[in-house]
Amino acid sequence: MPLEIKIKKSHPEAIVPRHAKDGDAGMDLCSVENYSLSPSEKALVKTGLHFEIPKGYFGSIRDRSGLAVKYGIHALAGVIDSGYRGEIIIALVNLGKENYEIKKGERVAQIIIQPHENCNVIEVKELAESERGSDGFGSTGR
Repeated sequence: MPLEIKIKKSHPEAIVPRHAKDGDAGMDLCSVENYSLSPSEKALVKTGLHFEIPKGYFGSIRDRSGLAVKYGIHALAGVIDSGYRGEIIIALVNLGKENYEIKKGERVAQIIIQPHENCNVIEVKELAESERGSDGFGSTGR
């Protein structure tokens, strides 16, 4: 049986998300307002939706690949914790070179509901050795 996510609309024109196709990971989120997003500008885009995500899961806000590739529209900060009941507001940035006009009802991002584990964090003086060690950025080549 699929996981149940309860959604409340706080705006009359909010669009309840659905999986477009069987097997899709994400559900599209739509804007309830028009926005003009200039290059390098960030905007908080309202969805008019509130989620009740079950404990043990979180919502991950992601780009819509077409908007990202064609126009440089990127979703920032995107973790929706299970205890959050406020409106889902999407932080978008225009990384493109031209203004992007967001229309009311337009699909601007997607949400993926994922399970997670809570961690028991233990502070230690030393960590176990590993093959990689502390080699960081670019350490495995191009």
